[in-house]
Amino acid sequence: MTEALYDQSYFSRIREFSQLSPESFQAFIHFDQSVMESGILSVKLKELTAVAVAHTTGCPYCIEVHVGNLKEAGGTKEEMSEAIFVATALKAGSAAAHGVNALNAYDGESDGSLYKKEYFARIKEFSDLSGESFASFIDFDQKALKEGALTVKEKELIAVAVAHTTGCPYCIEVHIEGARKAGAIKEEVAEVIMVATALKAGSALAHGVNALNSFDS
Repeated sequence: MTEALYDQSYFSRIREFSQLSPESFQAFIHFDQSVMESGILSVKLKELTAVAVAHTTGCPYCIEVHVGNLKEAGGTKEEMSEAIFVATALKAGSAAAHGVNALNAYDGESDGSLYKKEYFARIKEFSDLSGESFASFIDFDQKALKEGALTVKEKELIAVAVAHTTGCPYCIEVHIEGARKAGAIKEEVAEVIMVATALKAGSALAHGVNALNSFDS
């Protein structure tokens, strides 16, 4: 075996889980396939979301699989790039958003509740504390979420999915509101959250091929 920790050929080992843990493996495959079928959301938008989430989980196998699926579904390179930058903005944004917890911790202002809606208002303080960097992030975030090859609604739905992957409750709150304002309905939000769920679970399973490699070495 080479020293490469990730190689396209390794992914074929995922089939071994059908013998090693057949019931769980088949249950996941059924869930994953059902999630990615056309529903209220198109297969193309689901695959764009999957590509974005795969860049958040950092799974190269998932990126490879879902970029291929996206091309088959008619997605363009421009649409893919915009989805990736939504993921980039959300992953960076989750760090900035959690900064309000850091401000509370630094100032000793927590009452024991680590997340409250009202805490998010403190994010504006970063404009005084780290003005140039904060302004640059806000500019990037706004540009990543504005209409382009993808609509604002599509981008906000992708953002909702990514926010569930980063686990940022402030981001979920912001982008659920953004999706609702852009015309998304609750069923569309539910479907895109299921895509995030499948991809986050799938990244764990996909990395299982590395576990098999390590176990057998």
